[in-house]
Amino acid sequence: MERIEVKRITDVKLKKPILVEGLPGIGHVGKLVAEHMIDELGAKKIVEVYSSHFPPQVIVLADGSVRMVRSELYAVNSGKQDLLVLVGDHQSATNEGHYELTSAYLELAKENGVQRIYTLGGYGLGQLVEKPAVLGAVNNLALVEEMKRYGVAFKENEPGGGIVGASGLLLGLGGLMGIDGICLMGETSGYLVDPKSAQAVLTVLSKALNIDINMQALEDRAKDMEKIVARLREMEQTGMHEVASEEDLRYIR
Repeated sequence: MERIEVKRITDVKLKKPILVEGLPGIGHVGKLVAEHMIDELGAKKIVEVYSSHFPPQVIVLADGSVRMVRSELYAVNSGKQDLLVLVGDHQSATNEGHYELTSAYLELAKENGVQRIYTLGGYGLGQLVEKPAVLGAVNNLALVEEMKRYGVAFKENEPGGGIVGASGLLLGLGGLMGIDGICLMGETSGYLVDPKSAQAVLTVLSKALNIDINMQALEDRAKDMEKIVARLREMEQTGMHEVASEEDLRYIR
């Protein structure tokens, strides 16, 4: 296999699309949002990206067959705003791969005329969060006030460790190419898949994109997760160390 292989599934004509990235990360916040958008907006897969920088494994499907780990690019033709949505099984397992894969994603964005990128992720607090806020970072200061109007918070020197992976590099490398970039990070514990944080991020993103997205599926998952969180809090208060069962956590996979 080449270091990066781009497989084009179908051609699509888009008008000034916005790229939305939702690769796996803290709390799977961005991944939940992006996959929900693909489902609700009827997105069409146009590209698959394979790379030796991904972890050395395959994905086992429901029928017992396997496929290679990959990233996927979906297109949404909308009356209001055309979109490209980037999702995937994993991010790069190497530092070099992060740069190479991000460059490949940006080339695809450039080919399709993308002028703005939203990257999505979680901001881990190390504790359970009742009402997650959405933090922001941008590669163009002119975007700060615009994002504040949608309820995005900008905190000095936060996140303190920077933004790791594609969510950060798409802003950094994209900025060098003249593409505006915004990262939206939902507050999350960092140790549970967090549909409530994803819902908070999607609420902001849908306002920024001026599109309507049904959030019922995310709301249902958030309610299920709240039940698990309530059990965890109860165990903390009683000093118990029971682990949530496989049945409890199966729905988040």
